[in-house]
Amino acid sequence: MTDLAKNNFDNLYKKILVPSKALCQKDFTFSGYSYGEIFELAAGLKNTLSRRGKENTLCLCTENKSVIAACILASLAGSCRLILPYAFSAHALTEMYDAVGFNAAIADHPEEMPAGVEIITPLAGKIADIDGEDIRDPDEPFLRLFTGGSTGKPKVWSKSPRNLFAEAFYLKEKFDLSAKDLFVSTVPPYHIYGLLFSVLVPFVAGAKVLSDIYTFPQEIISITNKHKATVLVSVPIHYRSMKVEGLSAPSLKVAFSSSGVLNRSDAIHFQNKTGLGITEIYGSTETGGIAARSISENTESWKPAYMVSWKISGKRLSIKSPFISAEMEKDAEGFCMTGDEVQPDKDNRFILLGRADGIVKVGGKRVDLLDVQNKILALPTVIDALVIALPADKGRESVIAVVVACKLDEIQLKKLMLEKLEPYAMPRRIKIVSSIARSSTGKIDRSKIEQAFLS
Repeated sequence: MTDLAKNNFDNLYKKILVPSKALCQKDFTFSGYSYGEIFELAAGLKNTLSRRGKENTLCLCTENKSVIAACILASLAGSCRLILPYAFSAHALTEMYDAVGFNAAIADHPEEMPAGVEIITPLAGKIADIDGEDIRDPDEPFLRLFTGGSTGKPKVWSKSPRNLFAEAFYLKEKFDLSAKDLFVSTVPPYHIYGLLFSVLVPFVAGAKVLSDIYTFPQEIISITNKHKATVLVSVPIHYRSMKVEGLSAPSLKVAFSSSGVLNRSDAIHFQNKTGLGITEIYGSTETGGIAARSISENTESWKPAYMVSWKISGKRLSIKSPFISAEMEKDAEGFCMTGDEVQPDKDNRFILLGRADGIVKVGGKRVDLLDVQNKILALPTVIDALVIALPADKGRESVIAVVVACKLDEIQLKKLMLEKLEPYAMPRRIKIVSSIARSSTGKIDRSKIEQAFLS
């Protein structure tokens, strides 16, 4: 980050906990919470947590965007650290509890919580109880997120206020977002993309958000048009579902897509019907946003954000930016290597070639194939297993397939896998065999197995 950008961030960050009277009177969620009420909730949370007399780690198991915003403000005011889960299921929460521990939660479904975790009910307090002078150090980690959960031991990534809010301020400026905007989202706010684009970015812009999450195509289109939404936050699978003749959204000024590569024909259809080129965001939980592109640019290459420096290490993309989690390993120059292979393009852009590791995207969510395989190998009677990714019939995502040497039938195997894996990580193609042929060096002919599934 340049000194100018750093100084600009520091000035903006110091003002987060000091809302103006005009801002407090504005609605954050449409026909829901005002900004003032969110600050009151934050003050109430701070008071509730301070009375506990111990360091608090609060797990956010809620889809309520206003409550999530209030929890972030309370955390910035020093009341707690936060955990954002990758799923709300009992076994996912237990994995996270075992990995890092938490002693309190705000939960839409409290019955899924591990024993001993206190459920906190947000109550309003006085905004004056939040002292803007005591705002958390911007480089101190305050939020932890998880990836790879449900497919093995979850990986933990921490975020500092600078990691998240520097990106939110950048996006606000880059896309000219303001109090005039209304955001509609098809993604939940408990993943990094949803958190940034449906909570933090509208919050720093003083904008308004629709509180619900819309996933059905006609619902997305009708809600957008009914409320004259200007910003659409969605994912490739939902843009595919909107590939209908009746698509029209004259009020939109920007449509975002992330969590997977957008199919070109879906993007062209959206542009032809709405006149708007979808803006794809490339990044990850641990790196934050890296680059963007639009179908209207008529190129496959990506343009890095101006705050992101990049280079190619071998074939892999390495980056340096203020958005990166502290857990990422850095080289002597401060660059972090990603899991993606790239090639350079003109105008300081790059073309993505694919993953260099075993991470694939399924339904917009990351799945670690090796961790899925290890989970299956631990099941009763399983002697051997190989998990692979097959190309989906349409689009550029993957279908998970597994060949298993075991004494189970397919129904029994699926039942056991469901107990260990989130639904999106479940293999969709299954072959049960007596044994998996290996070479003398223990290697499996993966190409032969892939062809067996595809034939």
